[in-house]
Amino acid sequence: MKMSMREILLGLITLAVALFGGTGLLARSHFQDWKDLRTEEASLLHRISLEQRLVDQRDTWADKLSQMSQLLPVEPRDRDMDVHWLSVMDRAARKHGVTINKRLAREETQMGDIYELPIECKEWEGDLDSLVHFLFELQSESAMLDIRQLLIKPKPKAPGVLRGRFTLYCAYTREKEEG
Repeated sequence: MKMSMREILLGLITLAVALFGGTGLLARSHFQDWKDLRTEEASLLHRISLEQRLVDQRDTWADKLSQMSQLLPVEPRDRDMDVHWLSVMDRAARKHGVTINKRLAREETQMGDIYELPIECKEWEGDLDSLVHFLFELQSESAMLDIRQLLIKPKPKAPGVLRGRFTLYCAYTREKEEG
């Protein structure tokens, strides 16, 4: 049996379509994987460029860290810092008419040479003027004090009186160990 040129051509086209379709069906699941990899690659390249910029700015950030570290108070190694910072906070609160009802010093954390002590004030009361003066005094203390969370709301049935909570973070360094 002899096949004509037309039949041979139709057979080759049918074979090509079948191979292309079969490849498409088998590779369909891999196409999404390939797209995901391309997206992840773009994300990683962006992250690498950001981190490279930070590395390039290392000297600038080291200088800033050095300047800021000089502002931190240096405390003795054996000093109980929660008692110290609680008394600083209480003294400023009394001075400016802010009543602190519930407060709790959390655990001290160390990041390199810098120590940080969070103090959670769960309940305070005072008017706006007292609060502003209290916060200003905390900011002007001889330490790095930072309020990262501050909730203020009016006290019901007491016009002009505010209440809320805040978390005060105290940063300092410790004396170097001798020897």
